[in-house]
Amino acid sequence: MRTGEPLPAVEQVLAALSTGVWHWSTASGLVTVDAEAARLLGLPAEETVLTEAQTRARLHPVDWNEITGVIQLAVAEQTLAEVRIRIMDDQGRVVRVVRSRSKPSFDPVKRAYELIGTLQEVTEPAPGTPAGRRAVTGDWRRSREAFLLDAGRALAEARSTAEVLRVAAGLSMPGFTPDGLAVFGVEGERLTVIGHHGQQPGEEAPFTQLSVRTDYPAAEVVRTGRAVYLSSPERYQERYPLTWPLAAHFGRRSWAFLPLTVAGRTMGAWMAAFTYPVAFTPDERSVLTTVARMLAQALSRAGAAETQRELTDGLQRSMLPTLGEIPGMTLAARYIPTGGGLQVGGDWYDMIPLPRGGFALVIGDVQGHDVRAAGLMGQLRIALRAYASEGHRPDAVLSRASRFFYGLTHTDESPRFATCFYVEVDPETGVLETARAGHLDPTIRMPDGTVLLRSTTGGLPLGIDPDTDYPTSRITLDPGETLLLCTDGLLETGGHDLDTGWKRIRETLETHRGTLEDLADSLVQTVLGPSSHHTTGPLADRREDDVALVLLSRAPDTPRTPARPRRTVLSIAQSEPERVADARHQLRDLLHDWPSPDQLDSAVLLLSELLTNVLVHTDADALLLAEITGTPGVRRLRVEVTDTSDDLPHKRRPGELASSGRGLVLMDLLADNWGVDPRGEGKSIWFELFEPRA
Repeated sequence: MRTGEPLPAVEQVLAALSTGVWHWSTASGLVTVDAEAARLLGLPAEETVLTEAQTRARLHPVDWNEITGVIQLAVAEQTLAEVRIRIMDDQGRVVRVVRSRSKPSFDPVKRAYELIGTLQEVTEPAPGTPAGRRAVTGDWRRSREAFLLDAGRALAEARSTAEVLRVAAGLSMPGFTPDGLAVFGVEGERLTVIGHHGQQPGEEAPFTQLSVRTDYPAAEVVRTGRAVYLSSPERYQERYPLTWPLAAHFGRRSWAFLPLTVAGRTMGAWMAAFTYPVAFTPDERSVLTTVARMLAQALSRAGAAETQRELTDGLQRSMLPTLGEIPGMTLAARYIPTGGGLQVGGDWYDMIPLPRGGFALVIGDVQGHDVRAAGLMGQLRIALRAYASEGHRPDAVLSRASRFFYGLTHTDESPRFATCFYVEVDPETGVLETARAGHLDPTIRMPDGTVLLRSTTGGLPLGIDPDTDYPTSRITLDPGETLLLCTDGLLETGGHDLDTGWKRIRETLETHRGTLEDLADSLVQTVLGPSSHHTTGPLADRREDDVALVLLSRAPDTPRTPARPRRTVLSIAQSEPERVADARHQLRDLLHDWPSPDQLDSAVLLLSELLTNVLVHTDADALLLAEITGTPGVRRLRVEVTDTSDDLPHKRRPGELASSGRGLVLMDLLADNWGVDPRGEGKSIWFELFEPRA
């Protein structure tokens, strides 16, 4: 062709280069190919129109999926889409490899892609060669897929921003690995450096307060949401002359800045810098884009988790009180959230100074383990503080709190309730006046390690019936004794029920020697520590629940003070015959180290006879006092039941079929001593058992 002659037609040039032309519209689902493109696809060499299914049948299935990803990437970055494609025959054999280059566009109205491109036959590179690593097919693809799987798994397992950045810094990309990384965030109109790798500490300072309007690649990525690839220092200096001096002294040769996008919002930018030139082929851009997407998701999850932890810590600090110092007494408390999700539930405890002196302890549990339960717990805690600060007695405090909680929760479709234990403490005398709303009874640990579950009267949980009454009980905390209040999580966590859970912590209470803080830690370790997995409960599911506990200890007597007897006191009203069983349990707990099982059974039998006699034959209530005095080996048990009736018991001769009248006969047979003492009003019936000598 001589100078001045007209250029040949495009079709002639493409035919001379054995290059075919194709057009694909996803809106119509049709692919139009010219004669050369049809030949390369293994069809007759004539222009034809194919459906997507017919076209896909001629291509390797892996390459078809590759085409889809490359097209989406090219549209997002407004670049050419270039892929290698293996052409298959009817028997599934590869007949040739072609390279396709196209310029895709996206119609947001039709939500469809349209591509016009070329097909040209190429030689398949040998596996393991540099050309093979650069190709879409071959070893490079397999190593890339393995890398992305490993990177995705590692980023998914990261639980904090610092862990995500460590994982990103350790990524070794196939064929090209950056030696410098930086993650930029956005605060208002300024860039921030969330983390970096490959730079010395302090070298990130110039980039920490750049405006998003700055002529800087990361700022442009944040503004536009599109990636920026700079394959050479000259390219960097040409596009960003103002900020090039900031990057020049790092000595890098290529840079990739990619958007970190989550749910359609660009939350920052990721920089990958290389000390050698990188061409940023479509394959390499595809890898970088995929890593950027995974990195954005991982940072978003880590940020949400850290925000939740910060919220949890703030809620715990605001909702749990600081225990003050009390003359003559020591306090310790723990709250351990163990459920899933938001680590704040409905358990709480509180210490409230009272206007008439002394203080009140409160522990409770709002039904549920969610944000709603935490919110209701906060409102109920404030209400209890207000009622107690007004000077109301324990029964009035819980009655008002129940009405308040009922009105608060019964406006919802799913009303809730709350259990609560409220106790007023007189530090000077150790008298505890209690009221209970469906909560666990308190536990007393004596100076010698004896543990008693103190039975108290109570009412329904708060919020069930606004008119419920809450009778009070009185307990005396003697010097050296410790009071334990807890929620059911301390007993039931780990698949336990109330009985087995109580046995588990009882051993810790009885054997512990140390400070009150050490005892609180030991109880938590018993329930949640590694050893708890060796003491599983009878329930199939190892349920987890919040744990809240409060320990109150009264200072022990001085060494010169005579040792106090081990004792328990319990009142039983005429309307509460079921508390006779509680009295039997308390006596057995009091005698936990008594050496004679026969005497233990005799004591429980005689106690039942005395209490039943009061409830059946009088109209009075019964008061039980049981105490053990003396030193081990020569101890004495004295059980005394007092009532206000003046009718004295007398021996009878019951017939063979009589159902009563044997109480005093049993006294004669089983007790070492017994008697009846008249009082100013009423009487006291007592018996004694002496510990057998070894």
